[in-house]
Amino acid sequence: MKQYGLSFNSRKALMVNLGDTAGTEIANLISEMAAEIEELRRTKVNVTRIVPGAVEETDGHLIEEPV
Repeated sequence: MKQYGLSFNSRKALMVNLGDTAGTEIANLISEMAAEIEELRRTKVNVTRIVPGAVEETDGHLIEEPV
């Protein structure tokens, strides 16, 4: 399993500037968020319309594909 999160130096900088408890908490939160984002990227599926000429109402919103 790939490890997500900050480098040792980044964790240390957070702990020095914010305190051990707050720095560790923020570093752990960033790690969890990075893992969640990667999970969402891995499980994302594209929907292909199979009905010719069918137009879905998007209420003026654009549907964007990630790069």
